[in-house]
Amino acid sequence: MNLPKLFEDRMRTLLGEEYEAYLQCYEPLRSGQRPLSSGSKPLRGGLRVNMLKSTPGEFEEICPFSVKRIPWVWNGYYYDTKEQPSKHPYYYAGLYYIQEPSAMTPASLLPIEKGDRVLDICAAPGGKSTELGARLGGEGVLVSNDISNSRAKALLKNIELFGIRNALVLSEAPNKLAGYFPEYFDKILIDAPCSGEGMFRKSPAIMKNWEQYGVGYYNKLQKEIIQFAAKMLKPGGYMLYSTCTFSPEENEGTIAYLLEECPEFEVANALPDEKVQRELGISYEGFDFGRPEWVDGKEELKHCIRLWPHKIDGEGHFVALLHKRGEAGGPAYDLPGSQSQGKKLLSEEALDFFKALKLPIKEELLTVREDRVYLLPEGLPDLKGLRILRQGLLLGEMKKQRFEPSQALANALGFKEYDKVIQFHEDDPNVIRYLKCEAIEPEGEYQDGWYLVCVKEYPLGWIKVAKNHFKNKYLPGWRWV
Repeated sequence: MNLPKLFEDRMRTLLGEEYEAYLQCYEPLRSGQRPLSSGSKPLRGGLRVNMLKSTPGEFEEICPFSVKRIPWVWNGYYYDTKEQPSKHPYYYAGLYYIQEPSAMTPASLLPIEKGDRVLDICAAPGGKSTELGARLGGEGVLVSNDISNSRAKALLKNIELFGIRNALVLSEAPNKLAGYFPEYFDKILIDAPCSGEGMFRKSPAIMKNWEQYGVGYYNKLQKEIIQFAAKMLKPGGYMLYSTCTFSPEENEGTIAYLLEECPEFEVANALPDEKVQRELGISYEGFDFGRPEWVDGKEELKHCIRLWPHKIDGEGHFVALLHKRGEAGGPAYDLPGSQSQGKKLLSEEALDFFKALKLPIKEELLTVREDRVYLLPEGLPDLKGLRILRQGLLLGEMKKQRFEPSQALANALGFKEYDKVIQFHEDDPNVIRYLKCEAIEPEGEYQDGWYLVCVKEYPLGWIKVAKNHFKNKYLPGWRWV
C-alpha cells in the first residue's frame, strides 16, 4: 500500500512533527510479516446500539461477542474484527448498526431533542440517520435524503430495520429540497461528500478516486450543499457539518465560506460540558480542534473538531457544529388535507388488525396509497413533486379480504405492542431458518392469524398461521445469505 506522493507531501506540511506518528498508522497495512512498531494501530470494527430497542447496559448483558466501549460514544462499541456481528439474529432485529467508530461522532454531537424536525441531507447508507432517528424516540420527524436513488434504497432498508416510525426518505438534490423546506428544520446534519482522506487506511481504493478528482471537485459540492442546507434551518437551530477527510479546504475552508456567505451563522462548541461527560461516562481525550491558520480563517474555527487515527482508535474525521442566530418563527406548515381520508379508505381487515396493535395511531395521520397503508409523521408540508421512497411507517397492504402487515411494522413494534408472539432463543436453528425464508414448524397449537416472530424480546418479522400451518412472511429481499 503506497500513499499518493502529493498527499504525503501535504500531510507532512500540515502535521509537522506529528507526521511520523500519523504515518505509523499505516504500518499494519504495509507490514506483511514484519513486526509492527509500538506506534502502529490496527483497524477497529465498531457497532452502535439502537436506543429504540435497547440500552448499552441491556446490550452488554446479552451481547454474544466480545465488545469494548468506544470512549466518546455512549452507545458505541469496538468489536473483534474476527467476529461477524452482521451474521447474528440480533443484527436482523435491528439491535445495532455496524459503523466505523469515528463515523459515529457526528450524529452523537448534534443536539437532538425529542419532537425536533431533523434533516440528514446526504444520508445513505444510513449510519447517521439511524442514530438521529433513535434519538428522536418516535417524536418529531426525520427527513433522510440521498441524491442517489440506488443508495437511498439501502438507506430505506436501514431506517426500517432500525424500527424508525417517523421518517421521510427522499432522493433529491439539495437545491430542490430547499424549495420545499424553507426554515423548516430544527437540526440538520451534513455528512458531506468528500475526498475521503481519513478513510485511506480502511478503504485503500479511495486513493484512486482522490487522485482522479482531488480536493477541488468535492469542495465545490460541499459549498453548494451547505448553502442550501442553511436556507432550510430555522433561526435558533443547529447544523452539523462533517467529512471523513483531512483537507483544510474541505473542512475549515468550507465553514469559513459559510460564515462569509451567511453571517447569521457561528461555530458552536460541539462537545458536551464536563458534567454531562461524567454522567455518560464518555471522554474526548485525543480529539483535536480546528486550525484557522490553515485557511486564514476566523478564530471561531478553533471550535471545529478533528479526529486523527494516530490520536484515537478510529479513522480520520472532521466535525463542525454551527448555530443559526435569531429566533424561530419561519413559515407555517399545514398537513395536506388528503391525510384525513386515511381511515375512510381502510378495509375492515385492516381496521381489525390495527385494533390488535398496542401502537399509538392517530387517525388523521393514516393515509392509503395503492392499497398500502402508511402512518405519516406529523407536520409535513406538501411534498407533491418530490421523489419519495417512504413517507412515514408502512403499516401493511390491503389485499382481497385480508390485510398483510409489513416487515417495517414488525421491526418498529416493541415486544409488548402485539399479543400474538412466537419467541425463539438466538441459538435456536429455527431463527436462521426463518431469516432465510425457509419453512419452520414451531411446537404447540396456535390460533389462526398473524404472529410476530421474535428472537428473545426483539421482533424479526411475521408468520401467518392457518390451521396450525405456518407460512414464513419474512421479507425475501432482507433474507439471510
